[in-house]
Amino acid sequence: MANSVKNPFTIGGYVSAKYFCDRVEETKELTGAFVNGRNLALISPRRMGKTGLIHHCYAQPQIKNRYHTFFIDIYATGSLKEFVYIFGKQIFETLKSGGRKFTEQFFATIASLRPAFKLDPVTGAPVFDIGFGEIRHPEKSLDEIFSYLEKADKPCIVAFDEFQQIARYPEKNMEAILRTHVQRCTNTTFVFAGSQRHMMRNMFYSASRPFYQSVSPINLGPIDMEEYTRFAAGHFKAARKEITAECVARIYHLFDGHTWYIQNILNRLYEQVEPGEELTLDMVDHVLHKTIENNRVIYQGMLTMLPERQKEVLIAISKEGKAQEITSAEFIRKHALMSPSSVQTAARTLLEKEFIMKENNTYEVYDRFFGLWLSQEYGIGYTL
Repeated sequence: MANSVKNPFTIGGYVSAKYFCDRVEETKELTGAFVNGRNLALISPRRMGKTGLIHHCYAQPQIKNRYHTFFIDIYATGSLKEFVYIFGKQIFETLKSGGRKFTEQFFATIASLRPAFKLDPVTGAPVFDIGFGEIRHPEKSLDEIFSYLEKADKPCIVAFDEFQQIARYPEKNMEAILRTHVQRCTNTTFVFAGSQRHMMRNMFYSASRPFYQSVSPINLGPIDMEEYTRFAAGHFKAARKEITAECVARIYHLFDGHTWYIQNILNRLYEQVEPGEELTLDMVDHVLHKTIENNRVIYQGMLTMLPERQKEVLIAISKEGKAQEITSAEFIRKHALMSPSSVQTAARTLLEKEFIMKENNTYEVYDRFFGLWLSQEYGIGYTL
């Protein structure tokens, strides 16, 4: 991995500890769990930094060379068959540099996926290429994948990202199937990361669910603002640029400490400032407005796709910023909505579509940039 990048505020994935802000305690907690074989549930809103934290822990000296580490993003999966495909492919792609010996061992253990093994006609390198329809017995393939992990030459760590997705699969026994495999694994530690808090909490905290009391829970919150200020100022200073604590605070509070949004804006601001210059609040506001406006056509399209009642509730929530008691007479009257039942129905659908999120009976627009555009478009401007 490169030791330096052109812009230190990375948004495309984990690069190295140099460009990773804080999370000292969380890193210690996760790596300690890995070394001591404790399975984890890592829960936080999307774009708070779960993925970066996991990869940062994978890069720690006590983990990097002593474990096989896998990161399985199952957000786009919709069935056991797709889960098996992503799981098997990620193991293959992570370890295929082991050469012919690995390839032979992999497909000897996971025999049902053997049709996936092909050689690239140009490079001759092994590739994983199989259609979902070729996975005829997904439960058998899943058995074989876990068997492979159990026989691996090093202990393994497997992180499933957006794990709550399995609750939406048509296979209603998916949690029970996975829980059985996880219980039997002695060579693998698991991280179940998820952004839908209510779904994740139901899966791991409800006595009626298979994963009840099977993990150590970690709720990931925002990075402390002072830490982020030091991190930002340090990287600006290294390039002979200046950013004030006031500028960082403006960005931090606007996005409630959500890591990805802060990184995104800092990335753009770093580009705007020349060596020897100091960033101003006017420059921050300009970049914020430009970032939102660049997505105007996308946001208009998203809004157009919604039925009228859902659109009205979404706009009402965006105007509030953080909306509470959305079925109350006061909220309905203030935003000229139809009725408590219609608001409740619309909000439920918006939650399922991930247009909004709910935490402690407070609703807000999931995508912070989209929320800012809505608040500006419908009359109240940015909350800066």
